[in-house]
Amino acid sequence: MSRPGERCGRVTRGAVPALVALVAALQAACVAVPAGGGAPGSSVPATAADGSPSGAATGSPPADAASAERRARVRLELAALYFSRGQSNTALDELKLAMAANPDLPEAHNLRGLIYASLGELAVAEQSFKRAVELSPRDGDTLHNYGWFLCQQRRYDEAEAVFQRAIALPSHGEAQRTMLARGVCEARAGRWAEAERTLSRAYELDPSSPVTAYNLSEVLLRRGELERARFYVRRINQVPEAVTSQSLWLAARIERRLGNLDGVRDFGRQLRERFPQSPETLQFERGRFDD
Repeated sequence: MSRPGERCGRVTRGAVPALVALVAALQAACVAVPAGGGAPGSSVPATAADGSPSGAATGSPPADAASAERRARVRLELAALYFSRGQSNTALDELKLAMAANPDLPEAHNLRGLIYASLGELAVAEQSFKRAVELSPRDGDTLHNYGWFLCQQRRYDEAEAVFQRAIALPSHGEAQRTMLARGVCEARAGRWAEAERTLSRAYELDPSSPVTAYNLSEVLLRRGELERARFYVRRINQVPEAVTSQSLWLAARIERRLGNLDGVRDFGRQLRERFPQSPETLQFERGRFDD
């Protein structure tokens, strides 16, 4: 579950290009790269012979430390961009340079976890996420990613605990996305009542999200709440640019359960006309409504 699109993750922040934000969202993950400034665990400024900071009189970091931080963040942005384009090996090369400049940059370990997870190197990915959380334990983006990683490994109880930590953070500005990921994870675990509550809350926080509406409608269908399921999927299908083969197929399944055969035929017609090659159209043609 989580269609249309696996968009359960946090988009990027700050200086990362918009392309990265889009692709990362579709990968149900985030690459949190602030626009600037130090990060928890960054290097301690050096001191002069008299014990005073060797930077400017205003207390800014020394030039070499500031330069290293800039290099780290530039390389991190390049790594995120390459990863968004599917160039994982090049992204790892850039990430190594970023971590050479600042080995304690939490966002770098976060991105490293995403890359290795995408490559199926799960042990390395988990080690990276744990290190990112260790360096920045109150960063909602990192907790979100680690929770989603655990969910994908079907470690549902562990994922739930991590999602709860992220949502509880007052500073977590995109809690609705973590609510969405948590609700999808609960549904994957077969915890339908919990999934309904979580996704309803996510919808309250962001009623414009078609992904949240889709997943909530799917859960309500599973629970036999057919009129409510119809309401949420209708919200998607009333917006032409939001319509997908998945949302039309879900609507057809709901109408069939409601006994509205005219509605089923209408959504089948739309599937054939708009998405003739989609798996959902094939399922409709084969009458596989209960798969």
